[in-house]
Amino acid sequence: MNALPWQPSEKPLMLAPMQGLTNEALRQCFIERYCPDILFTEFVRVNSQSRKRIAKADLAEIKAHREATPLVVQLIGNAPAALADAAQRVQTVGCGYLNLNLGCPYGRMTTGATGGELLKNPLALAGLLAELRAVITGSFSVKCRAGYDDPRQLFDLLPVFADSGVDFLILHPRTVVQKYAGVADHELTAEAVQRTALPVIANGDICTAGQARLLLQQAGVAGVMLGRGALADPLLFKRIRGQEPDCVDEGQRRLELYAFIADLLPRYLIKFCGERQALMKLKDVLNFIPDPLLQRDLGKLKRAVTVERFNALLSERFLAPAGI
Repeated sequence: MNALPWQPSEKPLMLAPMQGLTNEALRQCFIERYCPDILFTEFVRVNSQSRKRIAKADLAEIKAHREATPLVVQLIGNAPAALADAAQRVQTVGCGYLNLNLGCPYGRMTTGATGGELLKNPLALAGLLAELRAVITGSFSVKCRAGYDDPRQLFDLLPVFADSGVDFLILHPRTVVQKYAGVADHELTAEAVQRTALPVIANGDICTAGQARLLLQQAGVAGVMLGRGALADPLLFKRIRGQEPDCVDEGQRRLELYAFIADLLPRYLIKFCGERQALMKLKDVLNFIPDPLLQRDLGKLKRAVTVERFNALLSERFLAPAGI
């Protein structure tokens, strides 16, 4: 197997793992309509106390992925033996691409620090990464913040990743303590590219095709990961590739969002239990659409309590010319 989930000549565009959002229904919508090159699961919790390690539902979802678009499984946990066991289980159901979450600012489990908090102890982290690398036969990557509370910690972490046999790094250039405040500092991303031989994937506050192209062409990143920007504008993958215009007028924007939301709703009605839960999950996605001119109409959608009312409002406010 190729050590990377993309070919060496490619600059992949990835859909980020976003907890509570990038479920299998949303991922399938993106595969069919918007064409990211690589997908990630939401983070899969690894239980150090249970012999099962990974929830049965998570394992079944991983096993069910049969699309040509590579799926990377993101693990989150803190016990090296448990993580290694979980990685082996994921591989036995056919997934050869694994990622460790080192960036979530909310990643504490009852058994200890996880996610971004693991950056507090680079020595222990090195041992954990080595134990994972020993059992992962395919691709092994990390998704990382620039540091715990100091963004320059990144440059102490880069050799730890390289020496541990990590295949590529996804960098969100904020610190863990920043959470999502401030702005992602992609000058750090560009500097990281120059200071490591590892492929660096840029992540964080990439919301326009122009921003993505600048990182790909001038910063020299190996690829780009889109998170909140992809939920705000699912066509962003195609815009970056030049397959769709960078900017559209309000009328076209409404039509594009109508297509996205109308496609996602029936998928959520199948995946989730009942209209109420399906609508609640869909409204979580709507929260990431930032357009000031659309907030009044998005607010109407968020207040709908039945699928019938939601669909009527969606057609009335987004399918009609200019939403009027």
